[in-house]
Amino acid sequence: MTDSRQFTDRTEAGKQLAEALLEREIDADLVLAIPRGGLPLGRAVADALDAPLDVVVAKKIGAPGNPEFALGAVASDGSVWRNERGLSGRNIDEDYFERKREEEAENAREKIERYRGGRPDPDLADRTVVLVDDGVATGSTVRACLQQLRNADAARVVLAVPVGPPETVRELRDLADEVVCLQTPGDFMGVGQFYDRFDQVSDEEAMSYLERDA
Repeated sequence: MTDSRQFTDRTEAGKQLAEALLEREIDADLVLAIPRGGLPLGRAVADALDAPLDVVVAKKIGAPGNPEFALGAVASDGSVWRNERGLSGRNIDEDYFERKREEEAENAREKIERYRGGRPDPDLADRTVVLVDDGVATGSTVRACLQQLRNADAARVVLAVPVGPPETVRELRDLADEVVCLQTPGDFMGVGQFYDRFDQVSDEEAMSYLERDA
């Protein structure tokens, strides 16, 4: 869809995502949300699909002097996505990339351990997994998360997000078996512009959405 309707908040966006997934008759074995903002949506999706909810974590690999520019991203298991266009245009030292990759992978591992509270990683082999976030912009961390799900031999990977720019969503369709995106507005400037309420989600609030599956 290309309309630019507002979502009231993340939970309401999650309910709309769940409706779209049910319309497509997607039967998920597991819903994975990207913390923190993805968890309110993941909870709504998991409840609607009657599937357990867990998390997957990736961290951006920022450029020297400009940490907001993603040279890539790395997931907690070490799965990495490289922004080849960004790397080729910046003459980045490969040692710098590897050093930051190791550092951010460790940060991702620490975060997922905190969220899981000692629970083991779910077995994704031969399972249908729905990956949920509150939206995508460049999609750097989503790409690393998708790579992790591929490396874990998931049978089918469905990415579900409420909103993202058309080019990013097109690129993500090459990485997932299916992408469910409620709107792809041409005037996209940031995920938050499509929500009436887009407050920061604390770790405590985010983790509360996992309690039903603990």
